Amino acid sequence: MLEQASLAQQLGIDYPIIQAPMAGVSTPALAAAVSNAGGLGSIAIGASSVEKARELITQTRELTSKPFNVNVFCHQAPRYDAAREAAWLNQLAPMFAEFGATPPNQLDKIYTSFVEDDVALNMLVEEKPAIVSFHFGVPQAAWVETLKTAGIVTLGCATTLDEAREIEAAGVDAIVAQGYEAGGHRGVFDPAKGDARIGTLALVRLLSQQCGISVIAAGGIMDGQGIAAAMALGASGVQLGTAFVLCPESAADDAYRQVLKSPQSQYTEVTQSISGRAARGIVNRFHRDIDAGSAHHPSAPPPPDYPFTYAAGKALASAAARQGEHGFAAHWAGQGAALAREIPAGELINTLVKEWLG
Repeated sequence: MLEQASLAQQLGIDYPIIQAPMAGVSTPALAAAVSNAGGLGSIAIGASSVEKARELITQTRELTSKPFNVNVFCHQAPRYDAAREAAWLNQLAPMFAEFGATPPNQLDKIYTSFVEDDVALNMLVEEKPAIVSFHFGVPQAAWVETLKTAGIVTLGCATTLDEAREIEAAGVDAIVAQGYEAGGHRGVFDPAKGDARIGTLALVRLLSQQCGISVIAAGGIMDGQGIAAAMALGASGVQLGTAFVLCPESAADDAYRQVLKSPQSQYTEVTQSISGRAARGIVNRFHRDIDAGSAHHPSAPPPPDYPFTYAAGKALASAAARQGEHGFAAHWAGQGAALAREIPAGELINTLVKEWLG
């Protein structure tokens, strides 16, 4: 319990339970509700402009005086490849045609990586959120030090021991150990090297024994019993994402909520076809009809780099949704999705703590 108390004290919270910063799902209201209940709420700004990010931070501050986490994307700069993009759009063309639409003429780099965005860095230094977390990699050590000098605690997501060591070497304060069970995007630093696909419990045990900073378990944890299991293996805290999607404060739309409450939620798979990066979601038409390299489509072309592919995926999902088809939406969810509960976020934190501590 000392390690858990130490992490909670470092983060300025009552319980070492973090609501994952799910872009498109987390909201200021969700983050504030979690933080007000004693956990650590999170907002994701990786998909937002710097101006919108500042607005989200302000909105969250209006709802809570407690610490909250601001998450940024640290992905590698995508390589533009016209031929690869054309082949991918051609692969999607029949899907667009099904809904009376055509693919976009070109794909945009819809997200800027934090590692090349010093404007975002300066904004965070000015706003001084209590915590900033990194996904897909870590910025240079000088930037981490700049954030820490501003009084900001930093967290970095790792899927392997090597990534965890990079995080530690950069001066980051704690590691989020993301197991293969986790919903949403895999935090893999270099997708070209492949994904080790290490499960949460094995990864937590490995990192807790090999690293000198706190480890936060993430992936497949949905209740207090899961929290207890992670803590028993050396985690100082936990991060839950899918567990919060059904909370009324989340931005999940009705289609997302319905599929998460249905038997479909038992079936999740990892695919690169939605965004260009490996991510786990409830199986849909992207997995079944498009997934490049799968058993169903072994000859399909590889998707363009993230986030170019995501621009195409969002366009297709939008065209389909206008016709009432939600089978192309990104319904991110972890392997414990069927355990999701539809209760307010503050009540969920209280329930998790009672289940964990008895």
